[in-house]
Amino acid sequence: MDYKVVATNSDSKARAGLISTGHGDIETPIFMPVGTVGSVKAVHMSELRDDIKAQIILGNTYHLYLRPGMDIIERAGGLHKFNSWQRPILTDSGGFQVFSLSENRKLKEEGVTFRSHIDGSKHLFTPEKVVDIQRSIGSDIMMALDECPPGTSDYRYAEKSLRLTQRWLERGWKHFNATSPRYGHSQAFFPIVQGCTYEDLRRDAAKHVADLGAEGNAIGGLAVGEPVEVMYDMIEVVNEILPADRPRYLMGVGTPANILEAIDRGVDMMDCVMPTRNGRNGMLFTRHGIMNMRNKKWADDFSPLQEDGASVVDRAYSKAYVRHLFIANELLAMQIASIHNLAFYLWLVGEARKHIIVGDFKTWKTAMVENVTRRL
Repeated sequence: MDYKVVATNSDSKARAGLISTGHGDIETPIFMPVGTVGSVKAVHMSELRDDIKAQIILGNTYHLYLRPGMDIIERAGGLHKFNSWQRPILTDSGGFQVFSLSENRKLKEEGVTFRSHIDGSKHLFTPEKVVDIQRSIGSDIMMALDECPPGTSDYRYAEKSLRLTQRWLERGWKHFNATSPRYGHSQAFFPIVQGCTYEDLRRDAAKHVADLGAEGNAIGGLAVGEPVEVMYDMIEVVNEILPADRPRYLMGVGTPANILEAIDRGVDMMDCVMPTRNGRNGMLFTRHGIMNMRNKKWADDFSPLQEDGASVVDRAYSKAYVRHLFIANELLAMQIASIHNLAFYLWLVGEARKHIIVGDFKTWKTAMVENVTRRL
């Protein structure tokens, strides 16, 4: 994998960049739709590619390991062939999913044992096994196994958790470098900076990660219950230390405003289930504000979903029709909303990139944050 900075601004840490992978280039800053089990809910791959214009999607090691399992994915020739997505894929290590199973997992030095949410069967994830699973999946970017502590963790627990994550990282990094890709394309390995909301722990974690010299780095453990301003502070602390010549990936964030603020602080890559999950429940994000499509006010509004929208569905369907679909619990409502929201998120980061290149990102961002947080 290769990364280069294309443009920066003097009044912001935002940067436009280009990531090159074996499955194509990624223009940053970029938002990555979440395809947990190898698919983005309610969205065809052709829609992701042609309408939403996604450049990279996510898969999840925990979910793909449990179902369909590595045997099926290996026999298919890797996830790219299995799900017919020929652009880059990033896989989360599954750490967040495992640690969310608080009553069904046990942490130890070797790794983490957990019981499947599907059938209750017992499994063990070690740093080495997580690398092997992601080799089998064939993702372009793989993540290190880490523990993601709650945002409200006290200092003692946060430090203990970080030390375990760091020891796991050393093992995962060693195993990554001792193994090879399986399907003829390169794979990158991203360490994850943890440390909860404690500045000294975050600095320690960022330095440890930076010293490895990996092809990219991730920031985890944010947007997990801490105040949003604390999240922004931690991003700034970490990005002061993470190398500027490598992409920075903020995991699991967030709202359109969160994304713009993260870009302003030097983040290049982001993902979140919000555009699809909230979309399936009737919340649409637009450049003018947020619409709840179940509201009565849209019942006789026959104007396009969004006249200046980024997606084909924005011009094809009226607000009244989309509201009708939600009230009638039609599956098409969830598909339209998912396509719309993802296309908007991709439009938003694309516009951010344009303004970084032009040089007026900060001014544009300030106005856009006000717009996207407005309730319509």
